Amino acid sequence: MTTTNATGEVGSSYLNSLQRKESKNDEKTGAAGSALGKDAFLQLLVTQMKNQNPLDPQQNGEFVAQLAQFSSLEGIQTLNSSVGYIASAFQSSQALQASSLVGRNVIVQTDKAVVDTSKDMKGSVNLTGSSTATSVGVYDKDGKLVRTLDLGTQAGGKVDFTWDGKDDAGETLPAGTYSFKATASINGTTTAMTTNLPATVTSVTMGTNGGEMSLNLAGLGSVPLSTIQSIGI
Repeated sequence: MTTTNATGEVGSSYLNSLQRKESKNDEKTGAAGSALGKDAFLQLLVTQMKNQNPLDPQQNGEFVAQLAQFSSLEGIQTLNSSVGYIASAFQSSQALQASSLVGRNVIVQTDKAVVDTSKDMKGSVNLTGSSTATSVGVYDKDGKLVRTLDLGTQAGGKVDFTWDGKDDAGETLPAGTYSFKATASINGTTTAMTTNLPATVTSVTMGTNGGEMSLNLAGLGSVPLSTIQSIGI
């Protein structure tokens, strides 16, 4: 008559066989690691119950502890599935929202803009302090200064300006890409300031692995969505 060894030895032997099986499956599927899933864990528990020593049976407390571990494992797997579903749903919602931005105007911190000179273009200057002399220089695609907008004395903060698309001689310039360089006299020192200018969204690039999506702007390239200050019509 064949006698059965202690439950621990049987469990250890069966555990090793399961691990070898998981490893083979990993080699076929290319998955990393050989962690046992809930099905293998349940098989191990049943095998321990079938092969326990009748003279020294496993205590109820040990079974309860293993069942608790099994429940925890199953709960974690369910939670992972739920989180994956939520992430997928969020990406789908983000893609839907992003598609509605194509063709719309946004305001972004930049020094260049594609300007339709047949109508006014509105922008703003980010002043870091009170300025006694504030101005915005408008430069064409060749880097030539074509217009200087005198904003005078301004308090610190965001200062709006409007360009009518004309040069200093009052002639309407052709539509195209223009650069805007703002300066301010703060405490007697002339300092360069940043500008916020309009741009048109041409397409949207979705972030990979949960990363932030980017907006592709006409004449400016790609910028992160978080850098957009406002969205117009």
